[in-house]
Amino acid sequence: MKISIGNDHAGPDYKKAIVAYLVSKGHEILNHGTDTFDSVDYPDFGHPVATDVTSGNAELGIVICGSGNGIAMTANKHQGIRAALCWTKEISALARQHNNANVVSIPARFTSIQQAIEIVDTFITTDFEGGRHANRVDKIACS
Repeated sequence: MKISIGNDHAGPDYKKAIVAYLVSKGHEILNHGTDTFDSVDYPDFGHPVATDVTSGNAELGIVICGSGNGIAMTANKHQGIRAALCWTKEISALARQHNNANVVSIPARFTSIQQAIEIVDTFITTDFEGGRHANRVDKIACS
């Protein structure tokens, strides 16, 4: 699977660990994140991930910032993106099963790296259930 990832200064260590894990599982990674802890603006890294997903260049996206909120809000400005802020693997599973989320947002200041890897693993291995959830998901986008 091709996965796009982006992070601000709160997430370089998270990104490094997540990318290593995903590569070990055979996934291809598009890296839009910073590798330093110097202050940067999260939209500069969230927009490219959302663009990769909406263009079909990546199947799923991962975004990381301190709270996970700002970068999720950024990604969600893109039509067709359903970015879910997830701080447990259970929430990550529900985001895929019930909301057909295509971008997971990780709050680096509120999760451990190991939790973040579990969240991502759950996100990429869980399928959308469809059914009664499909109608709801179809109502999310603005026209």
